[in-house]
Amino acid sequence: MSINVFKLLETVLNEDVVRNLATAVGLSPDLTRKVTDTAAPALIAAIMHRGSTPDGARSLFSTIQSPDVDAHIGKQLPYLLGSTTDLARLEATGRGLLQKITGDRIGALAEAVSSQTGASPLTSLSLCSVVGATLMGILKQHFATSQGLVGQLPTLLGHQAPTVNARLTDRIADALGLGSAAMFGSATLAKLKDVSAHFDHPAPTMRPVSVPVSPLAADQPTLAPRRKHGWLWWVLALVVAALAWLLLRSCSTHEQVAQTPAHDSAAAAPAAEQTASAPAASAPAASEPVASAPAVAASAPAAAPAPTVDSHLSFTVDKTGVPTLKATVGSEAEKQQLLDALKKKFGPTTVNADITVDPTTKPADWLAHLDGLLPLMAQPGAEVKIDGTHLELSGTAADAKLGWLDKLKSLFGPTFDIGVFNVQQAVADATQSFRAALAALSGNGGSCAGADVAKVLNLQVVNFPAGSAKIPGSATDDLRQSATALKSCATSGKPVQLEVAGYSDNIGNAQANAALSKRRAESVRTFLVAQGVPAGTLSSQGYGAERPVDSNDTESGRFHNRRIEFASHAQ
Repeated sequence: MSINVFKLLETVLNEDVVRNLATAVGLSPDLTRKVTDTAAPALIAAIMHRGSTPDGARSLFSTIQSPDVDAHIGKQLPYLLGSTTDLARLEATGRGLLQKITGDRIGALAEAVSSQTGASPLTSLSLCSVVGATLMGILKQHFATSQGLVGQLPTLLGHQAPTVNARLTDRIADALGLGSAAMFGSATLAKLKDVSAHFDHPAPTMRPVSVPVSPLAADQPTLAPRRKHGWLWWVLALVVAALAWLLLRSCSTHEQVAQTPAHDSAAAAPAAEQTASAPAASAPAASEPVASAPAVAASAPAAAPAPTVDSHLSFTVDKTGVPTLKATVGSEAEKQQLLDALKKKFGPTTVNADITVDPTTKPADWLAHLDGLLPLMAQPGAEVKIDGTHLELSGTAADAKLGWLDKLKSLFGPTFDIGVFNVQQAVADATQSFRAALAALSGNGGSCAGADVAKVLNLQVVNFPAGSAKIPGSATDDLRQSATALKSCATSGKPVQLEVAGYSDNIGNAQANAALSKRRAESVRTFLVAQGVPAGTLSSQGYGAERPVDSNDTESGRFHNRRIEFASHAQ
């Protein structure tokens, strides 16, 4: 029931993956490997600490099983590293998972890893996030394959203790709030054993074995009678092999004669002889003469790369109950299934559907629940977004009085993460991510590289009131911290040149949106300058609904598009 998580992580983070990861984050492969090797025992120690109480183990197991964790990360990581967008999403997912495990200690961990390896705190945070997402994916894959339960988790974590104890340093342990490395090693293993004893340990359900059982594998009392006439079975097997060989040769010769022109018969003869010799070479394996023929194996197509992108479905319903729908699926068959369901419900011309087929897209599991979604597609004012197994409701679909949240949770089951978009929670989550990243950026001497600073500042959210350019109270503390970081760079002789850009969603008049987005950008610039940031390092501009980062079809998409974005200028 246990695994060596370190070895599995090393297999996933092989030389090619580390080389690509190094290119993506701007480090040498050797330094990238050093950071991941430092992060691994730190993160596993944090996971062990999290699982060292019964409630913590339950919470940890729930996090592992959540839709945010990708059980196929081992196969998909090489493809994710090839896309800047996919890598950014992976980092954000990993950072969110680490927040659940370590609380508010992510920044301290990144700074400790930076101090121990020499990489910048921000890059250390990025790599820790990737390693964290990978570790959780490995655990999820293991529990899915072995059908393990929460009771097996403490034991599995305890088996990682020898490697953690050998690699964990006092600096890292202190950053995680674990005390010294020695204290952690001596206490945690005993706690994990106590937690393991707290849970029941039912035997895992055995899956059927697809390999047929040989007659010779029967109970011992039947072996003697079968051996008595064992020579007869071999004779029959050889006869069958010989007949198969003759049949294959006959078929091969027939095909060569039928397909080869008369003037090519001489050239075809050696090929026919070579084809005929293949069954003869496999004759000793009498039980499967056909399957072992090289000609058959050679004709098998190469396996296609595993899909890496989540399927997508979003729709909005107008006041008359007519939906506008966008979807991305992995095959024409899935597209046709969706179209057929829409035509059956709404007729052939009523629905405005934009459906894209992309072979890199994972199977759309939500298609199995279309019958339950179709009534919601006729609910005036409803907005729904599905990415993979994450389903988000907004508009009238989020109205508690209508009960759609409970209906869909019952329909889709626990494998789907279903919720209502909540602006306050989105702002709180963004604030937590921003402050952790800013702590990493400021630690160990700090970084004043324009791209690094802009990347961190863009994690904060300035959620302006509708139609207003007044900075909300929820954003002032984060903007003050942003100003402190920018002033520090300017004071050290490394001023960061930034454009403060304002963007809007596509609701309303385009000209008015552009003007409002510019006023909001100017408000942020004015606030930062008032906090002491040199005015000459900041410019402002409004772009309205240009360059959306999400779909404007849902409330969360419009929330993401109404943003302040910092862009670095070459100095």
